[in-house]
Amino acid sequence: RFEPAAASMRLLGAEAMLRIGEFEAQELSNTAWALATLGVRAPQLFEAIARESEQDIREFKPQELANTVWAFATLSVPAHQLFEAIARESEQRIGSFRPQNLANTAWAF
Repeated sequence: RFEPAAASMRLLGAEAMLRIGEFEAQELSNTAWALATLGVRAPQLFEAIARESEQDIREFKPQELANTVWAFATLSVPAHQLFEAIARESEQRIGSFRPQNLANTAWAF
């Protein structure tokens, strides 16, 4: 597993924080997923991702919903309102979830 340099991760996180308002659903989801996969705890960035995701939740595709909730759960990041928003959106679109989306979402909750 690749262990990123701390300075590089700080730089990426700082840039993401500055531009988080520009992120679409996929970028929000991918950023959360990448951080969780690397085990990077970035509380302020996760707060910003949660806030932006809640506002744009209807734009998220099933995989983005699943990956986002998986990332927050993997790092045990508290985001009650985000989890509620993802649960509501998932319930409305459960028929369009692929098996992997179902599995990741179920695991996260």
